[in-house]
Amino acid sequence: MNEFKNARLTDLEKLSRLKALSWLSRSELALLVAALSLENFKRHEVIFNAAAMSSAAHILLTGIARITCLNARGERVTVAMLAPGPIPEFPSLPISHFDFQCEAYNDCRVGSVNWNVLDGITENAAESAFKLFHQNDLKQWYRLLLRSSSFLNLGLHERIGITLLELCADFGIEESRGTLLRVSFSHKDIANLVGASRPRVTEHLAKLERDRFVSRQGRQLVVQVEKLTESVNAHTA
Repeated sequence: MNEFKNARLTDLEKLSRLKALSWLSRSELALLVAALSLENFKRHEVIFNAAAMSSAAHILLTGIARITCLNARGERVTVAMLAPGPIPEFPSLPISHFDFQCEAYNDCRVGSVNWNVLDGITENAAESAFKLFHQNDLKQWYRLLLRSSSFLNLGLHERIGITLLELCADFGIEESRGTLLRVSFSHKDIANLVGASRPRVTEHLAKLERDRFVSRQGRQLVVQVEKLTESVNAHTA
């Protein structure tokens, strides 16, 4: 019993550190933790598919998850990397062969709660729980639009730059040399996110290193966020 209570307290602390849930009071967070159905997932395990998404709200407490889908060649590719927080809902599309999934990129802990239960817990919030919870959806799909839409006519340099800035915002730690990406994302991961081949991404990352936008610490990247932001803005102006 004490072990279960301690685990719930730990989950409460994890939730209280999530910026995306900062609009909830401490008492509401405690009620949310008590209502969550919690499950642990190992690396590469499927957390859920698109069909399981609409019936409940899902929150990533620890670890990194990713959203994948099938491309036109039937290959499963990563379209978003997720830091702890609300897991975005998959879009409802008439074309079903994309087969969106949420998967564990590394070991993850995920909590799920029925939407009606969440609305009851947050009924005294200034805005509806549904609207605030889904602000995270808008952020994720807007990022996907910037990284992959041909309508925006962005070159690979800009798309890789935008992706690195996105990863820095979610997984970076600011230090004296720049922003250290705590996670060693592979060139293939970045290639999937920007919709390009791995060799071309490797080529552009090498150029970013030569231009001193990026440096390496072992397998990790250190990004000059301000300098890279200026470069991306200059190319998209």
